[in-house]
Amino acid sequence: MESFNQKIFDEAVGVHMDFVQDNHSRSSKGVLRGLHYQIQQPQGKLVRVVQGAVFDVAVDIRKSSRTFGRWVGVELTESNHRQLWVPTGFAHGFLVLSDTADFLYKTTNYYAPAHERCILWSDSSLHIAWPDVGHQPILSSKDGAGSSMELAEFFD
Repeated sequence: MESFNQKIFDEAVGVHMDFVQDNHSRSSKGVLRGLHYQIQQPQGKLVRVVQGAVFDVAVDIRKSSRTFGRWVGVELTESNHRQLWVPTGFAHGFLVLSDTADFLYKTTNYYAPAHERCILWSDSSLHIAWPDVGHQPILSSKDGAGSSMELAEFFD
């Protein structure tokens, strides 16, 4: 399987993107990561699952966008081979649906922890329809302390 082709990607997105970093995350069922973004050194992310299944979410946090505050969600699995392009200006998160999941993502900028922000996954103004995994999502302390949309920093 060809998992990435720069020419095909550029044609699909309509502009050339340079990727500078590849990341690999392994999580267990019910782990929820996000909604993350970097307010400076923003990252575009091309995400996919190579083992297991996740529900992947991107939220538009560009104040000037007509889709500001709206989200899109897609199931990414090892068998459907789908990928999601998360442009800069979007917060991103995922919920693991399978016993474990290996989640890969290419980024257009380097990780900058000092600029990382997190919007609370359950913010009621977003109305994200997270799938039921049979128990409350498992969160890191950082993700559990995410900001509300009301208090979040946004892109112009």
